[in-house]
Amino acid sequence: MFKFKEYRFRYYNMRIILYVLILAVIGILFVKSATIGTGADTYNKQIFGVAVGIFCMLLVSVIDYHWILKLYWPIYAVNIAMLLATKFMGESGGGAQRWLMLPVIGQIQPSEFSKIIMICFFSMYFYKHREKISSLRIVVSSAVLFAVPAYLILDQPNLSTTLVVVVIFLVMLYVAKISYKWIGGAFAVMVPFSVWFVYYIQQEGQKLLEPYQVNRIMSWINPAKYPADNTQQQRNSIMAIGSGQLRGKGLANTTLASVKNGKFLSEEDCDFIFAVIGEEVGFVGSVIILALLLILVAECIYMAARAKDMAGRLICSGMAALLAFQSFVNVGVATGLLPNTGLPLPFISAGLSSLLSCFIGIGLVLNVGLQRNYENNRGGF
Repeated sequence: MFKFKEYRFRYYNMRIILYVLILAVIGILFVKSATIGTGADTYNKQIFGVAVGIFCMLLVSVIDYHWILKLYWPIYAVNIAMLLATKFMGESGGGAQRWLMLPVIGQIQPSEFSKIIMICFFSMYFYKHREKISSLRIVVSSAVLFAVPAYLILDQPNLSTTLVVVVIFLVMLYVAKISYKWIGGAFAVMVPFSVWFVYYIQQEGQKLLEPYQVNRIMSWINPAKYPADNTQQQRNSIMAIGSGQLRGKGLANTTLASVKNGKFLSEEDCDFIFAVIGEEVGFVGSVIILALLLILVAECIYMAARAKDMAGRLICSGMAALLAFQSFVNVGVATGLLPNTGLPLPFISAGLSSLLSCFIGIGLVLNVGLQRNYENNRGGF
């Protein structure tokens, strides 16, 4: 479990820890700013989440990731059990059933932890079958094993998180060196499927998406044919970002000229926190925060390239995909580049489950770095 004698602590990536801490502090500041005057206790919860997250990150970083991955089947079973418990015993809110209330711990969102669990499971599964990764049996079995938790997440309904795990799964398949024939075939299927999907979801009685999800997608594709209320959040978000101009109106400002203070934003401490960032620290501050997220993704890729084995590469690549895709979607929604969907900005948005899952994932990346291999021979289990 702990392999202190074998760890190369001189390779402990302090840069990653520094970037994560900076982002977490930025998150605390903007969550406080976003909830000024609301009476919400989100700010204190965010501080608590960061403190627990740092502890979890440091703890996981010294637990041998090989030991964790050997438990990949029990981990998979726990994931399915949590998602099923959410389906049958979960708490509802905003038209979705995504939360579990646990004793002592309180409310958690299992789908957030599912992202990290699936990274761990498929890191080991693809490593185990690395020699036959392109065989029909492994591709089909991987797809089935992925489809079960993905469906349970989609059924909550939680389309945005489903898209995150899809991207993670596809990136990990690519890093596992699946044949380009499968990749080409997938693209050949996805293009006509996308056209059919857009057509199908507009049909009366369709079963794939909830009505509000269809409205969000179609309002983005063809806003002229759908009520303006469907894109009101995003238009307010764009207005807030634009009003910040170059340097912003100041952190935690309380001026009436603020879009945030005028209560024109919703979910401003989570899904639309980038709108608060754009308004209060402007273009300059927004670019700095995006640069920090980009550097963190690059560090994960750097660690993947120097991992001891394929399993380590897959862990780091999965985390890079998670951080990059969630950041891209969160900012894309806030700026109107993508349809309105709820995804937190890693380490910055409010939400204990998202915060803790990201810290745990970074802890795994740090442990991969402690066992990196510079001798060009790939180790194993």
